[in-house]
Amino acid sequence: MKPAAFSYHSPASVDEALDVLAELGDDAKVLAGGQSLVPMLSMRLAVFAHLVDIGRVAGLSSLDVGDQHVTVGATTADSLIERDAELAVAVPLLVRVTPYIGHPAIRNRGTFGGSIAHADPAGEYPAVAVALDGVMRLRSTRAERTVGAADFFTGLWSTVMEPDELLVDVTFSRWKGRCGFSVQEHARRHGDFAIAGAVAGVALGAEDRVERAAVVMFGMSSTPVRACQLEADVTGRPAGECDPEHLGALAASEVHDVVSDMSGSGAYRLRVGAAMVARAWAAAMEEAMSA
Repeated sequence: MKPAAFSYHSPASVDEALDVLAELGDDAKVLAGGQSLVPMLSMRLAVFAHLVDIGRVAGLSSLDVGDQHVTVGATTADSLIERDAELAVAVPLLVRVTPYIGHPAIRNRGTFGGSIAHADPAGEYPAVAVALDGVMRLRSTRAERTVGAADFFTGLWSTVMEPDELLVDVTFSRWKGRCGFSVQEHARRHGDFAIAGAVAGVALGAEDRVERAAVVMFGMSSTPVRACQLEADVTGRPAGECDPEHLGALAASEVHDVVSDMSGSGAYRLRVGAAMVARAWAAAMEEAMSA
């Protein structure tokens, strides 16, 4: 199939893009890498009168790695994130999930901000943003605002962004000390959307007690699901007392609107999700213990 007819806009600057979005409102859709949007348009799962291509907008493709924070520009290609050695040290989880996104050709064109704004519940980047408490910077001709990842994703392919707003970048705080991170996901084939997956981070303090924990599941609900009860349960406990299988079951119990579709029933997804959490936690803990 082919997309329905649309008008194409290619702004050269952020301000120009914002002017176009302000003028067109709900009739416009931002196009970044196009690896998610273009197939949806072609299958007519989405129809827009105007596409605003920000791929050539100066300043939106960037990696700013600082001592305390890391900021990733919205149009930064997935492949750049995957290959950046400095970023791999500063925000390991972000780099480690990237090879799970499609295939090399897709990662060469796909963008970090495009994935975040698209808000696919099986997407790896949204899960990382929630786990690492990413802060989204949004701009419009009206104002600029920041939104924490916990409040950004509102449902299937939906966020708090207004029609005239543009995602400019996302900022992460660097974890310090003895830390470990892991991503685990189950898909029918490499590059397919995850049936269920989990990202995990753990930081150890004195006497190998858990000082900080972050566990987020994806592909299981309409948004990434943070395992808040799990995180509260393990914080302050000795590492050896944190049983991965128990934590996987605890995390799965926090998914209240589990997806059931052609890829698997809700019950199947919960079992797989629990296993992914258990594996992710065990791998993250092993890394932290050896740090």
